[in-house]
Amino acid sequence: MSSSDWRDEWNRRYAGRELLWTAQANRFLVAEADALEPGTALDLACGEGRNAVWLAERGWSVTGVDFAGVALAKARELAAHRGVEGDWVEADLLEYRAGRRFDLVLSFYLQLREEQRRPVLRAAGDAVAPGGTLLVVAHDRSNLENGYGGPKDAAVLYSSGDVVADLEGTGLVVERASVVERPVETPDGERIALDLLVRAGRPA
Repeated sequence: MSSSDWRDEWNRRYAGRELLWTAQANRFLVAEADALEPGTALDLACGEGRNAVWLAERGWSVTGVDFAGVALAKARELAAHRGVEGDWVEADLLEYRAGRRFDLVLSFYLQLREEQRRPVLRAAGDAVAPGGTLLVVAHDRSNLENGYGGPKDAAVLYSSGDVVADLEGTGLVVERASVVERPVETPDGERIALDLLVRAGRPA
C-alpha cells in the first residue's frame, strides 16, 4: 500500500464524529513524562492529539505531526475543548524532518516495516535537544502470540532491541528498554497487551 493509500485509509478511520481512540493520555506517557520539566515537545503520529493535549495542559509547548488531516482536525478540536493550543502539522513521517530540536520527542504506536521505521526513528532521535528525552512506545513483537490486540502483521511489529539498534549513532543514551504490560478492558474481562517502551536521553 502506498503512502497516499495508507493516508486515505487512516482518514477514513478517523472520519467518525467520535474519537477513534480515548481522549486520555497514554499511561506510559503519564508515567514517564509527568515528572519532567515542561519545555518543547514533538508528538510524531499524534493522531487525534490526546498525548500532545495532555502535555500542553501541563505547560508544554507542543507540536503534533500526522499525515491524516482528519485526525489533526480532531486534535485541534480536543485542544480547544481543553483550553490549550498546539502546532498541528500535516506531514508524512517518511519525509518529515523537524528542522529544530525539542526537549521531548514522542513516537507512540508507529507500526512500520523496518525499512521505514529505522529512518523515522533516527530522525526522531536527531530531533531531541541536549538534556532532552525520546520516548518510543509500540506494540511489541511478542504481543502477536502472547498478548492482546494490536496488529496481526508481524512485519510491522518490533522490539525494544530493534529501537535501540535504530538509535545507534544518534548520540542518545538509552535509559530504559523493556516490554511493558498494558491492561485492556474487554467484554470478557481484563486482557494484557504487551508493548515495548524505550526511553533515551541526549546528554546536556
